Amino acid sequence: MHHILKVAMLAALMLMASACRSEPTVMLGGERFSVELATTSDEHALGLMFRESMPDDHGMLFIFPTEVTRSFWMKNTRIPLDIFYFDRDLRLVSVAENARPCRVPRCPSYPSDGPARYVLELNAGKAEELGVSAGDRLELDID
Repeated sequence: MHHILKVAMLAALMLMASACRSEPTVMLGGERFSVELATTSDEHALGLMFRESMPDDHGMLFIFPTEVTRSFWMKNTRIPLDIFYFDRDLRLVSVAENARPCRVPRCPSYPSDGPARYVLELNAGKAEELGVSAGDRLELDID
């Protein structure tokens, strides 16, 4: 009976572990980042606005339904960011490094160098730290 109880407890723990799956993550340049997903127009518009900080191993992944040349700006964003643009095949198109917070009415925009479907925002300095370049692949674990 003691053995059956152990097996049942182990099965329950395994079930809880799979049910308590961690937040979505991405892998870039050999480093894993927990990400918030922005998939709707409202989430795209809000992005990381009004945040005072973001943990070093976190970011936001914007997922768009189509692949077009994208342009982001930093209106009401309070932390400097690196903005990574990826195509539909999750290949890096370009990076806007060290995009600065903007608190004035006319903020500069940071366009991609080509069509992008995915955009990843990480803390400024990550692009240089990771050493990524055009063509590098983003791995998603967002299910």
